[in-house]
Amino acid sequence: MKRLFVIPGLATILLLGGCVPSLGTEKEEVIQENEESIEETVIIPDVQLKDEFYKTLIPFKKSASRGLIVSNLYTKYDMQEAEEGLLRISTQHFDPENHFFQEGQHIDKETARSWLSRSSADKAGLNPPIKKGMSEDKASEEAPNYLAHIVEQNYLVMTDENKVRLAGISVGLALNSISYSRSGKQTKIPDNVIEQQGMKAAEEIVKRLRAQEGLADIPIVVGLFKQESRNSIVPGTYFAKAVAGKGQSAPAGWKEVVEKYVVFPASSSTGEYRDMNTTFDNFKQDIDAYFPSFVNVIGTGFYKDGNLKSLEIEMPIQFFGTSEMIGFTQFMTGLIIKFFPNVHTEVSITSVNGPEALIVKEAGDEEPFVHIYGY
Repeated sequence: MKRLFVIPGLATILLLGGCVPSLGTEKEEVIQENEESIEETVIIPDVQLKDEFYKTLIPFKKSASRGLIVSNLYTKYDMQEAEEGLLRISTQHFDPENHFFQEGQHIDKETARSWLSRSSADKAGLNPPIKKGMSEDKASEEAPNYLAHIVEQNYLVMTDENKVRLAGISVGLALNSISYSRSGKQTKIPDNVIEQQGMKAAEEIVKRLRAQEGLADIPIVVGLFKQESRNSIVPGTYFAKAVAGKGQSAPAGWKEVVEKYVVFPASSSTGEYRDMNTTFDNFKQDIDAYFPSFVNVIGTGFYKDGNLKSLEIEMPIQFFGTSEMIGFTQFMTGLIIKFFPNVHTEVSITSVNGPEALIVKEAGDEEPFVHIYGY
C-alpha cells in the first residue's frame, strides 16, 4: 500500500481527510488554542508524504462552511481545483515544513451564504443588487453574480509551549466567467471585470475577517479563481493572488498566477501547445496500432508558468480477457516511458466494470508504479 501513496491526488485526499494515522506511525500530542482560549488536545502525525504536503491535525475539524462548494461551483473539476489550487498558493507563504493544515473555521456556512448573496437581498451580500423592476434575465446580463464561492484554509504553527496556534489564513474567491439566466441565456463576463470584481470582494472580505476576534494580526493570503463553464471537462484556475500582512486591513501587491489546464489531443495543432499535442497524437497512434478496439484517450495537462507540470490520461477501454488487459497495461507502461520521460504522468485504465489498472510515473524516474486492480 505504501507505493500507492506517491500519487499526488490520492495523497492530498488522505491528508485533507485526516487519514494519516491509519498508517500506524508515531504521533505527537499537543494543545490547540482557539480564539476563545479553549484548550483541547490534538495529534500531529509524523508522516509527511511530500515536502509540499501539509500535516493535518487530528481530530480533523470540518470546514465551518462544509458542503456549500457542491452547490456553488458548476463542475467537480472546479470543486477540486478551487481547494487544491489554494493549497499550492499557500505553500508559497506558509511553509509546509513548520505549518499544519486545518480547514477554515472562521467563515461559517451562514456567513458564507450571506456574503455570497446579492446586496439587495442581504445587506452583507457582495454580489450586485437587482434594481427595482429588473427581471432575472436582465440582472443576469447587466448585474451578474460575480462571486460564486469562498474557500477558507487555516495554517497553524507549534509554539515553544508545545501548543499550536493560528499563524495564517488563505481565502480563495471563486468567480463566475459566465452568467446563466433562468431562460438559458449565457453572458460571458470579461476577464478584466472578473479581476476587478474579485479584488473588490477580496478587500471587503479581508476587512470583515480583521474585525473578528483574534484575527487582527493574522496574515491573510487571497487567491482569485476563475470558474469554467458548466460543460467544461477541465477545471478553472487561480489567476491572481495578494497578501494582507500582519495588521494590514486590505490585500496588497497583487501578482499574476500563471496556471492552465489543457486537454489533449487539442482542437488545434498550432499554438503554444503544438509540440505536446504532436507527442500526444503519436502516443495515441501507437495505442491504436496495438489495440484497434480501443475506445478513446483523453489527456489533461497542467501548465504552470508556461511549463507542463503533470499529465493525467483517462483511458476507457473494453477488455475481453485478463491476459489481454495485463498485456495492454504492460504495453502502455512502455509508451509512458517512451513519450513522457520528464513529466509527472498518471494513466487510469477503466472498463464498464470500473478501474482496471493504474500507471504513475514521476518526472525523471526510469520505472513507473503500476497497479492492476485485483492483483
